[in-house]
Order: sequence, then structure tokens, then C-alpha cells
Amino acid sequence: MRAAKLIIPVLALVAACSDPAAKSQAQQPPMPQPAKAPPTSAAAMKSSFAPVVKRAAPAVVNVSSKRVVRQRVDPFWDMFIGGGVPRERVAQSLGSGAIVREDGVILTNNHNIEGADEVIVQLADKREFPARVLLADPKSDLAVLKIDVGREKLPVIAIDDQEALEVGDLVLAIGNPFGVGQTVTNGIVSATARSNTGITDYGFFIQTDAAINPGNSGGPLVDMDGDLIGVNTAILSRSGTSSGVGFAIPAATARQVVGAALGGSQAVVRPWLGVKAMTVTGDIARSLGMSVPRGAAITDVWPGSPAARAGAQPGDILLTIAGQPVTDEGAAIYLFGARRIGETVPLTVLRDGRELSLNARAEAAPATPARDERVIQGANPFSGATVANLSPAVADEIGADPFAGRGVIVLRVATGPAQGIGLQPGDIVRAVNGREIQTTGELTAALTARVRVWQVTIERGGRRITASFRA
Repeated sequence: MRAAKLIIPVLALVAACSDPAAKSQAQQPPMPQPAKAPPTSAAAMKSSFAPVVKRAAPAVVNVSSKRVVRQRVDPFWDMFIGGGVPRERVAQSLGSGAIVREDGVILTNNHNIEGADEVIVQLADKREFPARVLLADPKSDLAVLKIDVGREKLPVIAIDDQEALEVGDLVLAIGNPFGVGQTVTNGIVSATARSNTGITDYGFFIQTDAAINPGNSGGPLVDMDGDLIGVNTAILSRSGTSSGVGFAIPAATARQVVGAALGGSQAVVRPWLGVKAMTVTGDIARSLGMSVPRGAAITDVWPGSPAARAGAQPGDILLTIAGQPVTDEGAAIYLFGARRIGETVPLTVLRDGRELSLNARAEAAPATPARDERVIQGANPFSGATVANLSPAVADEIGADPFAGRGVIVLRVATGPAQGIGLQPGDIVRAVNGREIQTTGELTAALTARVRVWQVTIERGGRRITASFRA
């Protein structure tokens, strides 16, 4: 099972743990469309969920992955059993998924297959197929897989992103908890639009009390029509097992990721509003004369961004996006990011006590300055790190703050000195040996110096940290 992320009390990811088809778009089988069907009467629904299960369960699969992990045992014992040579072990992950197109396109969680050397999909009839990754989207924690089933048409589940979910709606969770085999649990929608859960940097989760446990990750949350309305992803638990608080990625995000994968994209390009905002607290609401706290207070607007061109200003209270209420910055990022590129998106803001209607064009975050991605090598503390120039596009990609100013951001850290000094993805390099760093070119130039001690300043979580390392 993947290491848990902590919120209060504990947030545990509930898994045990690329190129598209060559056919033209016109030749590809269509995505299934949601359709009303199963229960024939209210009485039938009260007596059994079987009609819903019979429709949805055949399209639910198990997803297992393997990856080789190199590890070093205690250095003292290394002297006796291997002389410090790193050892390899095979790490395995078990989760669930849903077939969303009859030719073998499967939706699952990214954390089920992240870093995998091998991915195997087991169908409901127990047949197994190797899978390739069409698209992995860490930002939403979703991935799209493809298995080769020849001309066979597999059972599918429709993604229903049009249904207006309400608290109290009946739902089923289908997956493979603890690897025991396909299992169905029932519950209700406990809440909608949960943001800032700590699960991902980009989310607006459906909360449910349907039992979700390790191995359920990537499986569908199903409505009473047998359609996928969410992808089960995480639980809130002290023990790591279901305590009645589970989270599912909504169908709108799932359709966006699947659409990008089937369109041949290697990444999901989402609209970016270009604002920095904070939740309106009771104190802020009182200071503004608001009867109740609502919306998100805009503290900064990126020049030339969709928000800026729409007329949004610092000090505005962002109330709605496309008619949906905004509760905090996370909600604003999700609601605007869920729209289609090129779409005109209505916004409502509160300014000087009056509500104003604005229209923002949905556009991708600007990639200025140029990314200029580089892998640092050589005898220096950053060796093994992959860095890039900070831009709104790069920041949006990895969940960093685009308003942090110019600088060089760490994208990945491989084995080497960078890992040894504790460098992390998302760190912004501010200075090396007293020399201010604003571009990757300046960083690589600064690292050519011959010194006995390296003094490095980075910014992490808005706080600057300076440390010294011997060369």
C-alpha cells in the first residue's frame, strides 16, 4: 500500500500501494454514453442493487503493477552481507480500474501505476492482459491504460459528468479491496466539492460513506443508473481502512483526462485563471460588510491572464465560476481548469458591495519564460536534479506557486548529491554562493565554480532556507 499522506487525522491513498492507438479518430469505437435503465421501480431499488451491479461490474477490472526498487540495508551489516552493494526488490501495487471504451481503454488512478515497469489488467472474467500507459496525469491522480483485445468488444461503463449530484444520492463503490476479488459496497454521497483535502494539488472531490479500502483505488463510484460518477481515490482513516469517509475524483475530471489521452496528448492541458486567492473567513466577511462568509478573496492577478483581461482585480471576492460557488483558491483552480480551452467562462465577483458579472476566456497557463529544462551534473550539490525556469505553465504542472517570482524550480530529484542534501521537487533555487539565480543558465554557470564550501539558498513553501555543504 502506498505511503499515506497526512491530513487530520490521516489521509491514506487506497491502492495497495503512450502512445494512442494507431487507428484514426473516426475508426475508433465511440465512448459509451450514460443512459437511464436499471431499477424498474422504487420497490425494486429498495429490495436490491443487483440490476445496477449487473450493468456496471463487468466493466470493472483489477490493475496490478510491479517496479524494481534499489535499496541499501544497514551499512554495518553491509560489511558482512554484500559490502554495501545496493539490493533490488520488486515493489507491487494492486488497485482497480474501469473499462471506458470497448476496445480496451481503461481509467484508473495514477498512483496505481506510477513508476511501474510492468502493468497487468485482470478482467472480471479473470483473463489477464499487459497494459500500456496512454497518459498519466499526476495532477489529478488519474491514468489511462490500453490493453490489446483484438476485435473483441469489452463491456464498458459510461462516464456521466452531466448529472447534478446531491448529498444523499445513493452510490455504489466497485473494486478489489485487499485483493480479495471484485467487491461491491453501497452508501450515499456525503458531500460534494471537497477541496484542500491534501490528496492532490488539483481536486474537487465527491465524499462518500460507501466502504472504500486499500485496493479500491481507481475503481468506479457508480450511480443508480450504473454510470461512473467518480473514481475512488482516498480515505480519511486512523487505521488505514474504511471509516466511512472516502473521496472520489468527479466524472468531469475523468472525462477530461480520458479525452486528452484519446486525442493523442501526452499531458492534460487545463485552463488557468491567473489569480491568487484566499478563503473568506468570518473576520474578512465582517470587514467587507458581508452577511455570511462566502467566496475567495483575490489577492493577486497575473498580468495578461484570463482573469486580468476579464477585469478581475485584487480585492475582488470571487463568488462563482460558470455558476458554481467558489469556496477557496482550490475550488477556483478546479472550476476554471475543468472548462474547455477556448470557452468563455462567466465569473461573478463582489466589488465594493456590488456583484459584477465578468467573462474570462479559458486559456492555458503561459510558458514564459521558456522552460529550458536541464539535468544538473558534475561535482556540485545539485547534481542529479532536473530543473526548469519557473513560469505559470511549469508551476501549474507541478502544483507550485506561479506568483513566487522569477527563479529556477526543481522538477525531479534522482540519486546523487541533490538527493543527499534533501532537495525536493517544487524547491525554488534563489542563490548559490551569494549569487542570485533567476534562470537555469545562471544556475549552471554558478555551479562551474571551484569552491571548498557551497552555500545554497532555496525557497520551500514560501520560506527561504540557506545551508552550506562541503565540496
